[in-house]
Amino acid sequence: MEHAETLLTFINKSPSCYHVVDNTVAELMGKGGHLLRESQPWTLEYGTQYVVARGDSSLIAFRMPKGTVKGFLIAAAHSDSPTFKVRESGEMASAGNCLRLSVEPYGGGIWRSWMDRPLSVAGRAVVRCGDKLETRLVDVKRPLLMIPSVAIHFDREVNKGTALNAAVDLLPLFANGKEPGAFRKLIAEELDVTEEELLSTELFLYPYMQGCRMGLNGEFLASPRLDDLQCVYGCLQGYLQAEESDHVSVLAIFNNEEVGSGTRQGADSTFLTDVLERIAENLHMTAEEKQMAYANSFLVSADNAHAIHPAHPEYSDKTEAPVLNGGIVLKYNANQRYTTDAVSSAVFTKICADHDIPLQRYSNRADLPGGSTLGNIAMAHLSIPAVDIGLPQLAMHSCCEMAGAEDTDLLVKAMTAYFGCRLQREADGSITV
Repeated sequence: MEHAETLLTFINKSPSCYHVVDNTVAELMGKGGHLLRESQPWTLEYGTQYVVARGDSSLIAFRMPKGTVKGFLIAAAHSDSPTFKVRESGEMASAGNCLRLSVEPYGGGIWRSWMDRPLSVAGRAVVRCGDKLETRLVDVKRPLLMIPSVAIHFDREVNKGTALNAAVDLLPLFANGKEPGAFRKLIAEELDVTEEELLSTELFLYPYMQGCRMGLNGEFLASPRLDDLQCVYGCLQGYLQAEESDHVSVLAIFNNEEVGSGTRQGADSTFLTDVLERIAENLHMTAEEKQMAYANSFLVSADNAHAIHPAHPEYSDKTEAPVLNGGIVLKYNANQRYTTDAVSSAVFTKICADHDIPLQRYSNRADLPGGSTLGNIAMAHLSIPAVDIGLPQLAMHSCCEMAGAEDTDLLVKAMTAYFGCRLQREADGSITV
């Protein structure tokens, strides 16, 4: 379990989607990457690695092969997780001489799991520096907030599933007293700017807890944001460790998957196609050569999957129910909420089989529809073969999730093999892997 502890370190220092991308860019740059700006010209060289970010919360890294480009090998994961976004107005005076923060839910979380535990705040802010506007990361890095539940003495039905009102029950307690502007003052102090220089913020709550190994033999992981930072980490490490390929290796980390991906930095944007088009232009590909390269490309959409629940196995399909520490999960759906088909499944299965990597299969129970992932959203803009995979976990979208400690190593191994493979669609329609 070489990667269990380093995964937790990555998650612990990435409390927001902005920190995920910042930390990932830093690691890529430390391994020889060159930073590109979308607003600047690109001059790409063979055998060189590049990274470009959008919206401070999504990135695309790519490595140019040393010879002729045959296509693109792409892996995609997402940087965001369900949480609460702090409103720009910040504080809200409340009963009991208390100050609470005005927040709204982001994504579809198990909101009760956020109650009665220390929380903090992280994200980004835009500050004025003379005539320039600068974006800076914020992380308060101390227990700052709590969303207190109502005592059982006042709500005797609480253990029967009392509904929570997001505008009433889920606002975190911030301070004793009613100091107007206290939260904004705190953020300005964290950034070492005046309140006048602090122009706007995008801040989110996060649980002030460290992810950890647990279980009799340390065989489990308990941590916030395993969905989807476990896949972000696994794809990143595989990308960095892979051997030279005759394809352009592409790592895409998108924001806003939890709210539908319909943003300029989401999978339903032109970000991926914009980058691939600029690569093709730098390689002086003709329109036909570019289409040939796309036909010889592949996408792995990596987003965690539901493990069978030990208390409720009835929620899982009886024939395709993954288990923790059982290996990478191939995800299927008849209505194509997952992109996996017979061909893409076979390609990924062969890669894993050639490297002794165990695979599991997942399908939703036929009467319990699940969510979609990055794959089918991104493929609406770029038509290439794609497969949906993930790692098995429990308590998905909870404040604290649970996964197998062994599975991250298997994903790193699989993505290392994937990014280093030789993929070729032959003239007779067959595929050589």
